[in-house]
Amino acid sequence: MSSVEDAIVEVNYDELIPNNVDLANDARLKKALESWHPKYIDWWNEAGPEDTQELEVYLRTAVGVDPKGWAKFGHVKMPEYRWGILLAPKEEGRTIPFGKHKGEPAWQEVPGEYRAMLRRLIVVQGDTEPASVEQQRYLSKTAPSLYDMRNLFQVNVEEGRHLWAMVYLLVKYFGRDGREEAEAMLERRSANEDKPRILGAFNEETPDWLSFFMFTYFTDRDGKMQLESLAQSGFDPLSRSCRFMLTEEAHHMFVGETGVGRVIQRTCDAMNEAGITDANDIEAVRKLGVIDLPTLQKKVNFHASVTYDLFGAEVSTNAAAAFTAGIKGRFNENKLDDDHVLTDAVYSVDRIVDGKLVVEEEPALNAINGRLLDDYIKDATGGVGRWNKIIQKSGIDFELKLPHKGFNRKIGEFSENSVTPTGEVISESEWSSNEYEWLCSEADGDYINSLMVACREKGQYAGWIAEPRVGINNQSSDFEYVKIN
Repeated sequence: MSSVEDAIVEVNYDELIPNNVDLANDARLKKALESWHPKYIDWWNEAGPEDTQELEVYLRTAVGVDPKGWAKFGHVKMPEYRWGILLAPKEEGRTIPFGKHKGEPAWQEVPGEYRAMLRRLIVVQGDTEPASVEQQRYLSKTAPSLYDMRNLFQVNVEEGRHLWAMVYLLVKYFGRDGREEAEAMLERRSANEDKPRILGAFNEETPDWLSFFMFTYFTDRDGKMQLESLAQSGFDPLSRSCRFMLTEEAHHMFVGETGVGRVIQRTCDAMNEAGITDANDIEAVRKLGVIDLPTLQKKVNFHASVTYDLFGAEVSTNAAAAFTAGIKGRFNENKLDDDHVLTDAVYSVDRIVDGKLVVEEEPALNAINGRLLDDYIKDATGGVGRWNKIIQKSGIDFELKLPHKGFNRKIGEFSENSVTPTGEVISESEWSSNEYEWLCSEADGDYINSLMVACREKGQYAGWIAEPRVGINNQSSDFEYVKIN
């Protein structure tokens, strides 16, 4: 039986690049990463948070990988944050948990036959990390509080560290090809016409703070699902990298869920204070300077559906190949009650046949992506339920809902059809007539943007969002999360 090493793997902060992978004793790798480092800093200064060089931000920095004491908090100037390379502890005797190599020793080196497939998965995952930083570049200008500004920057620096995690794997294990891929990840830009980011959701704008909260709830949750699937990988260095990345990813979803929850709380409080009982009286609610609940539903519809596309086609031979190879598993693979090989298994997939929604069985191997999307929807439902409890406790008759998995899809089984948020198949003309009943119009966006006015006083919050219940690291309500000189 395998057991996790008991020793806490500390991070070496004496190096230019903090790490717990003994970089000092690998001269070739150290030289390659140190040559990439200044290019990364150039990218951060050019495409990362704008005008933040002099800000001192109350950030957490990883100092180890033990779950009970892995991070420390302190004010840090943004460009001086110590990005590093951290792997979760090695599990002695670990075996590959799924696919045709199930039960064989986990790989410590890249298996030659899967080199291209593995490299592609690492590149796609790595490309999402700087992309989200680029999407959020200008948000600090309109932060609704110092608390929120700090959370934005914490997400940003950790996305940057996650890029380092993937670059380490590329440079160490893929030679010249890996070094070229690492360079390319600094050259692409979110929404750039010539060199866009690889996945569509990471070329969308994040124009306001509600979008940021929705992104960190919905799209970072896709990150959680993908990382958890990769954490099952038979390639042990990838598994160990993703296991620790999941520790940091949890904060991003916390920012999203509590951020949206605070927006809902403020809206409900304002409605009650004004005696407004009809949540659909959008004009009356907007006069209060808060975001009405129907518009919040539209944002849920958009961000959920864009994230659905990140799972790819529900039926995919590429996903089947990655599973069979033992490179990428399923969500909570070790908790699933089957043979983890899936040669004869089937899985139900929703699709549209002759204009109607039907459920058909597919070989489970080919439906790996479809299953992961279903797992995502189940996972995302929990937070939506907690948002609805805020509304219910406020005595307002309104319920937020996740849109149907076929709504607003550009990839997969539903990409050629129009489907309402409730799962009704409609014509293209019906979609065009009702699109802005379900998704934000330009006027909706203009209204949200009109509320985006910075609030930079300690302990103060913009009028459209409630203050948090608890401070970061249990700090007081008037703590100076960001020191602005």
